[in-house]
Amino acid sequence: MAIVVTYRLTSRLSMRIAKNGDVHVSAPVGITRKKVLAFINDHRDWIRKAREKRQSQEAKRKAFFGQLPLENRLQRTEALTRIKAIVLPMVAHYAPLMQVTPNEIRFRAMISRWGVCDVKTHNITFSIYLLLLPEWCIEHTVVHELAHLIVPNHSMEFYAVMNRFFPRWKEARRETKRISKNS
Repeated sequence: MAIVVTYRLTSRLSMRIAKNGDVHVSAPVGITRKKVLAFINDHRDWIRKAREKRQSQEAKRKAFFGQLPLENRLQRTEALTRIKAIVLPMVAHYAPLMQVTPNEIRFRAMISRWGVCDVKTHNITFSIYLLLLPEWCIEHTVVHELAHLIVPNHSMEFYAVMNRFFPRWKEARRETKRISKNS
């Protein structure tokens, strides 16, 4: 376990646990090393509990994404074929309804996002791991990314578009989070 101290223009000491278990401490510029070390020492119990929680979360995350094996070419090809068969018809259905035209639809094994829309190029990339979700949650992701071709941010206007084309988006988002966090 490494402890990384970063001095910033802040008024107080704070810390967080990184995904790899390292402790990241933010300290005000000018604070003494002795005070930083005392802060870390005073929070040893918190650090231990937070690291255990982080390890548990990472184990759940690995178990969730591990449900879709992508270790060899055959597995990746099969997953790609399956996700295309689900997503491409959805795009073909919603794009004309929403009056948008994506430039290119791509698929990658992304674990940090379900989809990404590049509003400049109109390219949309979907995670192959969408296969781990129910079809209506996949549909939510498709509409969400297409909606970014209308409104590039997550403003009230964006959610108005979501309400119009996929009224169950809040429920789908909750279900997606529940499945991916609790599996």
